[in-house]
Amino acid sequence: MDVAGAAARVRQEVGKAVVGQDRAVEQALAAILADGHVLLEGVPGLAKTLLVRSISRAFDLPFTRVQFTPDLMPSDVIGTEVFDPRDASFHLRQGPIFTSVLLADEINRTPPKTQAALLEAMEERQATIGGVRHGLPFPFLVFATQNPIEFEGTYPLPEAQQDRFLMKVVLDYPPAADEVALLKRYHGGFRSQRLEEAGIEPVVGPDELRALRAQIDGVTVEDKLFDYVYGIVASTRASQAALVGASPRAGLALVACSKAVAAMRGRDYVTPDDVKELALPVLRHRVVLRPETEIEGFTVDTVLKGLVDGVDVPR
Repeated sequence: MDVAGAAARVRQEVGKAVVGQDRAVEQALAAILADGHVLLEGVPGLAKTLLVRSISRAFDLPFTRVQFTPDLMPSDVIGTEVFDPRDASFHLRQGPIFTSVLLADEINRTPPKTQAALLEAMEERQATIGGVRHGLPFPFLVFATQNPIEFEGTYPLPEAQQDRFLMKVVLDYPPAADEVALLKRYHGGFRSQRLEEAGIEPVVGPDELRALRAQIDGVTVEDKLFDYVYGIVASTRASQAALVGASPRAGLALVACSKAVAAMRGRDYVTPDDVKELALPVLRHRVVLRPETEIEGFTVDTVLKGLVDGVDVPR
């Protein structure tokens, strides 16, 4: 199975449940193929949770959802050691993090100490409990959701943790035709709570995913494209609108995502258009604007678009 064929099959299966979010589906799929985590942002009702559940079914991966709340503790996520009085010993009780697809729902509603419980798992694919390191299943993917319109009682993710996410995917309202199709589907009896009725078939398993990632590793990137990626990342550091620019990890992420998208489109080489298209989802959560820039009405996306357009495209 090649990457393009597998991606098409996954999109087809996910489309049985998710309507009108084609770009978000493609970006989430690229992140999975590039072995990265995804931060999903959108107003309520845009199918963020449904998107993750559908993708996990199409990849035949165990899925766990954790509702992040102000009283959630780190041990509620990674697990803890429990004392058993019968034999006077401690036994490991694994937390929900021991899964393949973890949905951290509304991650910004829990305090930083619980948010930070994910850092080791996201970076090293392991969790330390009672001083003992425990490996996580393959693959291990974190999808975290954020609501962009409610800030009361929330704890914004620190920049260091946002940088652990390969992409920040922003979901928008679906096109009119797709939203009408969604209404008709609901009228016909579809309910997201009963996802099993959508008939999503598993088309890619863990072993196939390993093979697909190996194919992506072989995608060619010309030297001039490395210069292009660096130029885009460096422009965020030199911008007067930015307080903090993107780190070298951002460049690595942009290369990885560009290779995944190129393979998804049936090519064994990356083009400048691949890089340019993925610059926003890869960089938007890694750049911090100056307060005066935000006061003037600029957003991260508008600033990044201007910076990317100002970098010479290699020919």
